[in-house]
Amino acid sequence: MHDIDPDFTALPLRALADAALTRARELGAEHADFRLERIRSQTLRLYDAAPETALDADDLGLSVRVVKNGTWGFAAGIDLTTGGAAKVAQQAVEVAELAAAVNREPIELAPEPSHGERTWVSAYETDPFAVPAAEKIALLTDWSRRLLDDARVDHVDASLLQVRENKFYADLNGTVTTQQRVRVHPVVQAVAVGDGVFDTMRTLAPPVGRGYEWLTGGHWDWNGELARMPELLAEKLAAPSVEPGAYDVVVDPSNLWLTIHESIGHATELDRALGYEAAYAGTSFATPDKLNALRYGSPVMNVTGDRTAEHGLATVGYDDEGVEGQSFPIITGGLFTGYQTDRRIARLTGAARSNGCAFADASSSMPIQRMANVSLAPAPDGPSTDELIAGVERGIYIVGDKSWSIDMQRYNFQFTGQRFFRIENGRLAGQLRDVAYQATTTDFWNAMEAVGGPQTYVLGGAFNCGKGQPGQVAPVSHGCPAALFRGVNILNTLKEGGQ
Repeated sequence: MHDIDPDFTALPLRALADAALTRARELGAEHADFRLERIRSQTLRLYDAAPETALDADDLGLSVRVVKNGTWGFAAGIDLTTGGAAKVAQQAVEVAELAAAVNREPIELAPEPSHGERTWVSAYETDPFAVPAAEKIALLTDWSRRLLDDARVDHVDASLLQVRENKFYADLNGTVTTQQRVRVHPVVQAVAVGDGVFDTMRTLAPPVGRGYEWLTGGHWDWNGELARMPELLAEKLAAPSVEPGAYDVVVDPSNLWLTIHESIGHATELDRALGYEAAYAGTSFATPDKLNALRYGSPVMNVTGDRTAEHGLATVGYDDEGVEGQSFPIITGGLFTGYQTDRRIARLTGAARSNGCAFADASSSMPIQRMANVSLAPAPDGPSTDELIAGVERGIYIVGDKSWSIDMQRYNFQFTGQRFFRIENGRLAGQLRDVAYQATTTDFWNAMEAVGGPQTYVLGGAFNCGKGQPGQVAPVSHGCPAALFRGVNILNTLKEGGQ
C-alpha cells in the first residue's frame, strides 16, 4: 500500500479536527463531523498531436457539519488554523440554529459504530502526479501520431484526466480516517471526414481507480486498440444506416455500464425514490412500495452496490459520514431488493445502518447521498461474447457509449453507442450507423436472456456523475459482463430526429 501524500499528513489534521469538534460540542451540537480535503487534479489535452490544454488545480479546505436541535448546519473555510477551524464549527452551529425555525423534519442519523483511527489508500501502482507532465504529453502525442499517420484518419483528440483525492475525517463518535484515492481517465478519439459525412471513434478504455500504470503497465491493450481504430472508423463511415425495428442485441460492457448507471444506479438511490432529489435530475419509479415486489429484470439479473470493489471509482474505505465501505444487494434474481442509503435516509426508513453512500465532492460541499459502484454480476460459468453472438440470428452487437436520454423517473430511455455490428446467423456481418436502442427500464432488463461469464466482465464508469443543488460531481464505476437481450426496439437516429 502506498503512503498518504506527506504534504497532506504534514498538515495539523488532528489539531484542527479537535478544535472544530470541541467547539461544536461546547455549543450544544448533537452530532458534529469534520473534514479536511485536498483534491489535486490535472487535465492534459492534445489536438492533432499538438498540446492544447495543460491545467493543474489544487483545492484545499476544511468543513464542519453539525446537527443541533434536529437541524443540519454546515460551514466551510480555508483558514487552516485551530482558530479558523473553531470559527467554522461555530458558523455551522449558527446555521443550524437559524434554520431550526423553518425545519419541519428533525434530522436523525442511523447508528454507526466508532471505527477508531483508520488509514485507507486506493489500489494503484504509480501516482500519476509523480510522472512529469512532459512524459505524459509525449505518450499522448505518440498515440495521436499513430492514428494521424493513417490516411483514413483526419483529426485526433487525446486527453488525460488525473485526480488524487486526500481526505481527513473525524466525528464526535470517535471515528478518525485518513484516506487517499487516485484515478485516471485517458481518452483518444479519431475523426474521419468522407464525402459529405463525418464520424468519430473513441477508445474503449474506461476511467479507473488506478494510477499511471493504466496507460503503460499492460492492463489495457492500447497498442492493439489504436492499431484497429482506423479500419473500424473507415468501415463505420461507409456503413449503411440501420433499418428500425425489433432486434436481438448483444451489448458490450463498454456500452452497458452507462445503461446500468442511468436506469439502475440513479433509480435505486433512496433519497431520489423518496422525493428528496427531484428538481435537478428527477425522482425514481422504483418507489418503496416496489421493494421486494418489483420484477426489475429477468432471473439472470443480479446487481450489487459496492464501495469495496478494487479499482472502482466510488470505492472508499469510509464514506463522508464515517461509515465503512460495504457491498450490498440491489437486485437479486431479477427482484428489486435494496436501495443505496446514507445515514439520514437510512434512519428515515428504519434501516439498522447506512450502507455508506455519503460523499461530498470538495471540502466546500456538504455530503449528500451518492452512488456506490453499482454492478451487474456475470454468470459464474457464463458464455463468452462470441457465444452470446452465436445465439442470435438477426441482431446487433453494440460497443462503446455515446449519447443517452432518460426521463425524470429513470424509466423511459434511449441510448446510442460508438460502434454497431450487424449480426446475421450468429456471426458479425459489418457495421451499421445511426443506431439507438429504446425501452422502459423494466422492459429492457426483463428482456435480458443471458449474461456473459467473468471473462467478459469490465469495470466501466465516469468521473462526473452530477447530482444535488448546488450541483456536485462524483466518480463512479459500473462493472458488467456482455449480455444478450431479446426483441429490443431499435431506432434510426436520423429518421427519428435523434442524436
